[in-house]
Amino acid sequence: MARDLLFEIGIEEIPARFMEPALKQLRELTAAALQQAGLAYEDMQVYGTPRRIALLIKALAEVQPDSQAESKGPAVKAAYGPDGAPSKALLGFCRGQGIEPDQVLQKEIKGVQYVYAVKEVKGQPTAELLPAMLEEIVHKLYFPKPMRWGNQEMRFARPVRWLVLLFGNDVLPLEIAGVKAGRITRGHRFLGNGQAEIKEPAAYLLTLQNEYVIADQRLRREKIWAQIQAVAKVAGGMVKPDEDLLSELVYILEYPTALLGSFDAKYLDIPEELVVTPMREHQRYFPVYDASGTRLLPHFITVRNGNSEHLNIVQAGNEKVLAARLADAEFFWQEDCSHKLEDNLPRLEHIVFHEKLGTLAAKVQRIKTLAGHIAAKLVYSEDDRRDTERAAVLMKCDLVSNAVYEFTELQGIMGEYYARHDAETPQVAQAIREHYLPRFTGDTLPQTKAGIALALADRLDSLVGFFGQGMVPTGSQDPYALRRAAIGVTQILLQNKLSLNLLWLCQKAYALYDGIEMVKDEAATMEAIANFFRQRLENVLSEEGVAYDVINAMASLPLVCPLYNYQKAHALADFKHDADFAQLMAAYGRAANLLKNTEAKADIDEKLFVEPAEGELYAALRAASSKLLAALAKRNYLAALRELAAVRPQLDAFFEAVLVMAEDEAVRANRLALLQMLVTMTSELGDLSALVNKG
Repeated sequence: MARDLLFEIGIEEIPARFMEPALKQLRELTAAALQQAGLAYEDMQVYGTPRRIALLIKALAEVQPDSQAESKGPAVKAAYGPDGAPSKALLGFCRGQGIEPDQVLQKEIKGVQYVYAVKEVKGQPTAELLPAMLEEIVHKLYFPKPMRWGNQEMRFARPVRWLVLLFGNDVLPLEIAGVKAGRITRGHRFLGNGQAEIKEPAAYLLTLQNEYVIADQRLRREKIWAQIQAVAKVAGGMVKPDEDLLSELVYILEYPTALLGSFDAKYLDIPEELVVTPMREHQRYFPVYDASGTRLLPHFITVRNGNSEHLNIVQAGNEKVLAARLADAEFFWQEDCSHKLEDNLPRLEHIVFHEKLGTLAAKVQRIKTLAGHIAAKLVYSEDDRRDTERAAVLMKCDLVSNAVYEFTELQGIMGEYYARHDAETPQVAQAIREHYLPRFTGDTLPQTKAGIALALADRLDSLVGFFGQGMVPTGSQDPYALRRAAIGVTQILLQNKLSLNLLWLCQKAYALYDGIEMVKDEAATMEAIANFFRQRLENVLSEEGVAYDVINAMASLPLVCPLYNYQKAHALADFKHDADFAQLMAAYGRAANLLKNTEAKADIDEKLFVEPAEGELYAALRAASSKLLAALAKRNYLAALRELAAVRPQLDAFFEAVLVMAEDEAVRANRLALLQMLVTMTSELGDLSALVNKG
């Protein structure tokens, strides 16, 4: 037999960002606990609203299945005397297990025989197991910022106010934080009747719906988005998908109703972001665009936590709040445009970038110089260099503007608007916005040459500065977002195929900290940064499906130019599909193994060749070496690997004809030198001995 289970934790309004992780934990912890208890069920669902976290299990077994429990006893040789009679050790073990000596079994573990007691364990009723099981699960739920309340020792996201625990029609005994479980839930805070009785688990969703609570978050999401689209259509426009905002609304509403609001069209004359940001970030409104999605309309859509009654009052209230915020935004824009962006530059001298790394003004000067080095290496035109230098001067000036002070997420964005207002060149204005890109993995990358140079220089300056001060990210902490900075540099270099010498740039960046005392010297800083970037590059390769052995083969290469290492990894991955790969790697692996514990001499003496195969291999290696070097110079790494593969016949013949470890010391050393020549030829392509697929 089986019964449905309902477990609901009623709480004060929980932050929206806590809900998805909490529901995932509840499902996983419950599934693991039921599996451990051997309890079968048909289906499990978790539900969440701002005021509740719930678990609904369909057809949960009423009783645990019977099972067998094994207990390990003494070794057989200690369990019986010479005459075969049970020893004291066996008798004591049997008394403890409640069995007779003739009921034990014997099992072998690692060559030793032991006695075992096997007992039948009667399955317990599920109703007796659930209270303790669920209480333990509740205490295991993790929240980023838990709280305590009253005299309770318990920590939870928010205070627990009611509990529902039904197994079938029965209420199970459970008390958490002084709250006893029952069958009474609570409906919508304002629209419901206060409390509602749940007669059985299957009636849970319908009971709450009658109390103006849509408990299923998936259904709430569908309703919210469908209502938003319908309202936008009535307004003659459309709403762009916004998963983050939609997800937040799902967990701050229990009974959603979308409505349309409007604002004065004069605010469309200020930058769009100054209109959209207060809507979205402060008020959780969806902006409305025209049917093409390109032009902002003077409308917004909000979703209330209630029904459709008195929507005109709710609409008027929201319009009034937004009007005040847009008036502020308009004032900020006008005030900031009353002077040039460059006029903000002296104020950066009073802003500390970091107490150990100087002011923001000093950082701007370092970035300007470093971006100049990048522009020179990438052979920018005179106009591009001039725009890069100008954008570097202005890139942080919007941080002290009124708009960015109020809306920090608009840094760079407002800088572009102010630069365009001041008639700066289009590239300068765009680069101010772009130097913050990419903000996250997969984000848009800088498109202008000036933007690329500034984005790289800004991140490298921060990385070198913080690493030089010993403030390196740990496994759990990265307060200065250095991983994100390194990922951004890596993405820019790889996507734009920029063959920049990363080590050289970091050394230039380190030198620009002249006058600031560093905790780590330049060599230690460079080594730490190289290892840090190597990890980022390995992650990129792994995400692109490059095999782990290829990634390991790349670990031997110094990380001077990330692009080259990246291209070599993909060339090696492609080379593994060549027909000669397996046989070549078998021979190469043999050569590498012979060289492991020996010291090969540097020079090869042709006079010491005994077998023709030695001379033939030497000639083949010399011919391949020149072609390999030519391919490397052109960065055609796959061609270089194929030149290496061309020596496979001579290498096979060499191993077939000669004994490498000959008795004659000079001959042996000469043959090892031949193999060393082969291995050295591959040194710029990675450690091929790390490859696991060798045939």
